[in-house]
Amino acid sequence: MMHLPNAFLQAPIAHRGLHDENAQRAENSRAAILAAVQRGYGVEIDLQLSSDGQAIVFHDYALDRMTGQTGFVNRHSAADLSAITLDNSGGETLPTLIEILDLIDEKAPLLIELKDQDGQMGARVGRLERATAQALKTYQGLVAVMSFNPHSVLQMASLAPDLPRGLITEAFTAEEWPMLPAGTRDRLRGIPDYRPTKSCFISHDVDDLERARVAELKAQGASVLSWTIRSTAIEAAARDIADNITFEGYHPTRHP
Repeated sequence: MMHLPNAFLQAPIAHRGLHDENAQRAENSRAAILAAVQRGYGVEIDLQLSSDGQAIVFHDYALDRMTGQTGFVNRHSAADLSAITLDNSGGETLPTLIEILDLIDEKAPLLIELKDQDGQMGARVGRLERATAQALKTYQGLVAVMSFNPHSVLQMASLAPDLPRGLITEAFTAEEWPMLPAGTRDRLRGIPDYRPTKSCFISHDVDDLERARVAELKAQGASVLSWTIRSTAIEAAARDIADNITFEGYHPTRHP
């Protein structure tokens, strides 16, 4: 049975890198990721897909919030995206996964979220998963992959069976997920895909950590990460249940 390596349970994991607008370290930027590595944290990043099938380190589906451009990431080539500047970054552009792997250089555990490319948490996935698996093929550092979409995790199980993988989980409320059908939300809320995807961890919303299914999975041997922790007080409460945290907005202490 696969297990999440201990490194992912020891150093707190910096959400989208150790980003700080005041220091011109935009989320998912090279500077934010390098800052996390230098301070001994793990690193969490997000992946979107370029129009020519490259894994791009960027959270949103659209460029609007984080850049001076508009439109969807997947309508642009990797070369075009590499020329688009991130806001509050000191001039950085969107990085590829391959660039970030070279930057981390095996110095920190890397937690990768593959953003749902189906739009409805369905099975129309594969291109981003293939790009991710290809980029990771020769990387020797510690990596774990995860997604809200169980089909994406299943794809990674097939493409990179030796990589630790997990599900991102939460309450899936109508307010937070208005585009998802109620039946899909109800199903995902119960985390039924943990065993079918052969996952070894979940990354669960801190506001929903007391869900009975989380405790059940932990009792069965699942590692439990929690997102997104934004203060020492919230961290203390989360650690009553979670094995480790994904954080932003403050600097947590490293746990043994």
